[in-house]
Amino acid sequence: MMKKQLALAAGFLLLSGAVCAAAASEASYYPLSITRGSRLMIAASINGHPVKAVLDSAAEATLVDRDFAAKLNLKSSSTVAGQGSGNGSFETGLANGVQLGALGLTLPDQTVAIVDLSDVGQRLFASKLDVILGREIFDAARLHIDIDAHRIQVVGSGREPAGVRLELITEHGVETVPVRVEGGEPVRATFDLGNGSNVLIGSAFAQRLHLLTYGRKVTTKSGGGLGGATLRQIVTLRTLEVAGRTFTDVSAAIDAQPSASDVNIGVNILRHFAITTDFANHAVWLAPRRP
Repeated sequence: MMKKQLALAAGFLLLSGAVCAAAASEASYYPLSITRGSRLMIAASINGHPVKAVLDSAAEATLVDRDFAAKLNLKSSSTVAGQGSGNGSFETGLANGVQLGALGLTLPDQTVAIVDLSDVGQRLFASKLDVILGREIFDAARLHIDIDAHRIQVVGSGREPAGVRLELITEHGVETVPVRVEGGEPVRATFDLGNGSNVLIGSAFAQRLHLLTYGRKVTTKSGGGLGGATLRQIVTLRTLEVAGRTFTDVSAAIDAQPSASDVNIGVNILRHFAITTDFANHAVWLAPRRP
């Protein structure tokens, strides 16, 4: 089979591919659960087969565990070499013509990645993990997400959502928003609902801000997704400003991957907002939730 090169970000996976949505209609709220490790999970389907899936806005394609793919008789048409957010590289197969379903949406003719998710499932959730639902669902419709209210909804585009509107800019296949770190100039941060741990700081950006020098306390912590566990340095950011809200004493992990963005914000920051995403129109709205 033909082998291609796959690029991965600080979340789970980056993979280019077309997105097509069908039957996208506004509906009532759907349950959104928060798993161990602050990951988000929703009900989904693969070729009509129901499955619980981790929701990951920074995964450019949906990932299906190899064992689950075998049960569904999904066949890969090519293989891909990739580097995950952990220490190791891996190969994955690509299956075409797959139908994804979630939130009342049906997305036909998708390309999904077939990969061994057993290690990620055990390390992050202490359980079996069958599917990581990627950005296809975000590309297909405008979504309203309230993490701490445990609900997610497809919403219409006829009115301006509540909150601060931030422009989404695609960098290395993922969507980014502007943030400020310790009062500095705005930088781009990966909008990563698949990140349930610390804010991530790219090592090059950390060096520019001297975050590992000048007497700042540095500890270590295990992290990483696909590719295995990795040990990361942990620092405390004095301030992190997102959509006009300033967070203080923010724990941040240094991401040494060459593809790391300057900043990556995940569930631990985004849960403080009611979120409306509109990837198709390159915008996200963040409305602060009441404490």
